Amino acid sequence: MIAELQCVVLDCPDPRVLAEFYRSLLGGNVNQPDRRWAVGEGWATLHAPSGQVLAFQRAADHQPPRRPDPARPQQIHLDLGVPDLDRAQEQALAAGARLLDGGADGRSWRIFADPAGHPFCLVRH
Repeated sequence: MIAELQCVVLDCPDPRVLAEFYRSLLGGNVNQPDRRWAVGEGWATLHAPSGQVLAFQRAADHQPPRRPDPARPQQIHLDLGVPDLDRAQEQALAAGARLLDGGADGRSWRIFADPAGHPFCLVRH
């Protein structure tokens, strides 16, 4: 092993806003003290109850992906497991998500965009 994954970092226009959005989906603590990172206007973190860390970095000229447009592909996305897909969709939309693909064919996942435009999936587990 060469390295250990510390976190996944998402570029966005407002790190604190996006950290709070993901806190509303995953729980946890925004900007929890952690010797690995300094938080501030340009950087925020979310320590999820699972122990995983997401970080959010200000990108002044952030251009969100446009799924499924190959000119601006999704680049990265998160799969978030949920027990009740319909209920999770309601909560994600209320928190500020935007539905991209509602899975009309009855599949076990749906695709959303977070407030900065990053795609993520809610997946029934």
